[in-house]
Amino acid sequence: MSKETKVHVEPATMPAGGWGSVSDVTTALTGQRVTLKDTRLLLKQNKPDGYACVSCAWAKPADPHPFEFCSSGAKATAWETTSKTIGADFFERHTLTELEAWGDHELEDQGRLTVPLRYDAASDKYRPVEWDTAFAEIGAHLRACQRDKVVFYASGRASLETSYMYQLLARMYGNNNLPDSSNMCHESTSVGLQKTLGVGVGTVHLNDFKHTDCILFFGQNVGVNSPRMLHQLQEVRERDVPIITFNPLRERGLVSFTNPQSPLEMLTGHETPISTQYHQVKPGGDTAAIMGMCKAVFALDDAARAKGEQRVIDTAFIMEHTRGFDEFEAAVRRADWGRIEHLSGLPRADIEAAADVYAKAGAAMGVYGMGLTQHRNGVQNVTMLVNLLLLRGNIGKPGAGICPVRGHSNVQGQRTVGITEKPKLAPLDKLKEQYGFEPPREEGLTTVDACEAIIKRELQAFIGLGGNFLRAVPETVLMEAAWRELPLSVQVATKLNRNHVIHGKAAYLLPCLGRIEVDRQRSGEQAVTVEDSTSCMHGSRGMTEPAAPNLLSEPAIVAGIAKAVLDPNPRVDWDGWVADYATIRDSIEETFPSIFHEFNERMWTPGGFRKPLGAAERVWNTESGKAEFTTPEELEGNPDMDGGTDVLRLFTIRSDGQFNTTIYSYDDRFRGVSGSRMVLFMAPIDIERYGLAQGDVVTLRTATDDGVERRVDGLAVVPYDVPQGCVAGYYPECNPLIPLWHHAKESKVPAAKSIDVKLERTGRSGAVVGETTATLN
Repeated sequence: MSKETKVHVEPATMPAGGWGSVSDVTTALTGQRVTLKDTRLLLKQNKPDGYACVSCAWAKPADPHPFEFCSSGAKATAWETTSKTIGADFFERHTLTELEAWGDHELEDQGRLTVPLRYDAASDKYRPVEWDTAFAEIGAHLRACQRDKVVFYASGRASLETSYMYQLLARMYGNNNLPDSSNMCHESTSVGLQKTLGVGVGTVHLNDFKHTDCILFFGQNVGVNSPRMLHQLQEVRERDVPIITFNPLRERGLVSFTNPQSPLEMLTGHETPISTQYHQVKPGGDTAAIMGMCKAVFALDDAARAKGEQRVIDTAFIMEHTRGFDEFEAAVRRADWGRIEHLSGLPRADIEAAADVYAKAGAAMGVYGMGLTQHRNGVQNVTMLVNLLLLRGNIGKPGAGICPVRGHSNVQGQRTVGITEKPKLAPLDKLKEQYGFEPPREEGLTTVDACEAIIKRELQAFIGLGGNFLRAVPETVLMEAAWRELPLSVQVATKLNRNHVIHGKAAYLLPCLGRIEVDRQRSGEQAVTVEDSTSCMHGSRGMTEPAAPNLLSEPAIVAGIAKAVLDPNPRVDWDGWVADYATIRDSIEETFPSIFHEFNERMWTPGGFRKPLGAAERVWNTESGKAEFTTPEELEGNPDMDGGTDVLRLFTIRSDGQFNTTIYSYDDRFRGVSGSRMVLFMAPIDIERYGLAQGDVVTLRTATDDGVERRVDGLAVVPYDVPQGCVAGYYPECNPLIPLWHHAKESKVPAAKSIDVKLERTGRSGAVVGETTATLN
């Protein structure tokens, strides 16, 4: 389905929200042929008596807005409730080799999968298979595998109930190979916050936005990745609270917002300015920028002491609650302003201006996304932000705290109920007692570890609970070649994606119910639960009829595989769990009583019920029993990527027309690009330096000397406000440029926000300078 497309570029000046969001929602609903009845579902999205959005994990308020959904969430709902379907006849018409040439959008846009499928090598097609046959064959394959050579991957969307069953399946099978999408995004958060604050998640609650005096924003594009958060930011700005943003690009959602739920704003075009300071830090310069902030705070404290004024640093908090302050202070005072400016790309005066505002705030919070976590020193970026907050006691008081904005709708909750490759984070002793088996104690495989095993042809089977793993991971070329040699791949999915058409030697594609669909089991209609970014648990009811009568729920599919591969265990009633999900929640409560006591009774609490977070109460579950200041090893964010001269630093971004690897459209209204995602955003000064013009088509090659050629061809140059020496391109299209070894220390998160690349022009390809750029094939 490859076709000629044109890239259109126009200046993007509209605010986040506004009529653009309304238009996006309308286009998504009509494009997916969503019926009027299902359109009304949006009124129940993220409501206490409705369903949890299947895209982002932002918090769900106890007193929701009339429309508690954003344009991104509406697109996700339209994508799931589409009336388009794929039956066996579709695969009769198309070989998988043919489908490999289709784009991400075209594959998913075909509609919902409706029948279980098995790969037939003779015809190179998927053929229908009965559910019982599929389970029996998958079970036979898995029984023949070495137990440590099988991976059980989970995307971030499966419910708490499904995730609990899935981790139990993996551990009863015999391994902790439970990588999930956290390994690709916020594992740096889990590692960094655990070792400094004693909790692997954020401490901020929605109520804190009502009491904060300052918000520091690092590397998170709220307008695209968590638009509902703009309501909280607008309320904060209406109180004249400053929001200071550090981000390489000037993202529209962090510049201004028009509330689509305000008739007055929609009629008048009123915009609320979001960021009061906007600092375009260089990719990889976050540690340096935060070090500069800390250095400026110490200088302000020195001046206050000299004048006999109130200290800027919260010495009482530091003495009572922290450890490591003296070493950190010494490192900050040694840090050189010249190097800070060079690495951050920011003038000292701008950093000091940000620090001055922060120092005057009684309560401040730090909000961040993958702009901090996806670097070689991604964990250090997170702990540096913790350092800055600890200096003024901004953990564990109203209006203060740290707020990582998680991506997929239950990615955090999966970890809560045991999806982890780290045995120390799973309640193995309790599982042993509860289910009468000996859980494996060996460390499991992370996402990067799994990829390494696949490339070495060591893995024997891959079970994927949702997601588009092969498209999401780095090292695309090597991974796709190795994936074809994988003895077994099993994918549980709602829609077709690239990881289904590139497959293992034996391959099964198992279609499941979506979260928004009514899930009927023996005991009646079921509900599930999820955890949001602020650690609150919510119930979710399916509200529309299933796309096809033959679909199974995710718990039913997990149970089907488990019964086929595991020996019977009288303590695990897989069929009973599937018949009544309340019994799964009872088992979760037994395993995690401090978090899930009275689980079934509390799951419909408006605003959710929150799991205990010691750091939010200034209880530090660290080895020392204190919050830990940590001294950075270095200021450079990506020391393993030093490509020398004539290199540009690439960072990957997401568009308004996508959610993770799901591509809803080829348009990015916030950056003024439409028609194609094969673009490269460059600073005008770099375009001139390379002798390029808007619309020129270029190739990027990774600047490494490890013997592997990594390249992406056919990128059209688009002038943009990017830090000099840096370029931006879309994820996942630029994933082939990321070496597998280029990942965060400690967390192994792929360092997708800073890749050294070399550029060469490969032609103009009919480019027209102006609003229309290159014609791409």
